Amino acid sequence: MKLYLDTANVKEIQEGAKLGLIDGVTTNPSLVAKEGRSFKEMLLEICKMVDGPISAEVVAIESEAMVKEGRDLAKVHKNIVVKVPLIPEGLRATKQLAAEGIRVNVTLCFSPTQALLAAKAGAWCVSPFIGRLDDVSSDGMALIRQIVSIYKNYDFKTQVLVASVRHPQHVVEAALAGGHICTMPYAVFQQLVKHPLTDLGLKKFLADWEAMNKK
Repeated sequence: MKLYLDTANVKEIQEGAKLGLIDGVTTNPSLVAKEGRSFKEMLLEICKMVDGPISAEVVAIESEAMVKEGRDLAKVHKNIVVKVPLIPEGLRATKQLAAEGIRVNVTLCFSPTQALLAAKAGAWCVSPFIGRLDDVSSDGMALIRQIVSIYKNYDFKTQVLVASVRHPQHVVEAALAGGHICTMPYAVFQQLVKHPLTDLGLKKFLADWEAMNKK
């Protein structure tokens, strides 16, 4: 499973990239707005730090405008994946952009039928938001399992990008369900490596080693 950072903060991306384990980055208008910078300049900086797919979202809601915006974003860098919302106009735009060889991340997916339509439209990946489903007492991970099963049934090439990840257990469940990609905030990525028993074990090993050398 590929691991992406879900952020537009270049400092977080830079820190995450130091491990050499980040496969890509997802951004959205809300994350970009927090940074208060030129969108395209930010994308170029991110592309220099992570050599992998970088999702950049359109803000238009009409298909022709989405296609125009998507073409412009795709020209920023070869690693840009154009992100469009899962609405009828977005599916129409996805079909056109995919036909032009532009990779599309269809976002804001909350049902298996939406995911099926995204795949049929030629999406490079679909982004189900599991955390937001959990927030309204639905089972976000059940959706991931359904989409993975549907895509396997019909050999769709569209990848399942598990989004709205809130904690490490979401990452574990996404991997068990067969999600192709899991994108997460930097804070969640940091938690993946942590375990109190690892810290205690290392402390004990070092203490024993130091005690031996004092003899």
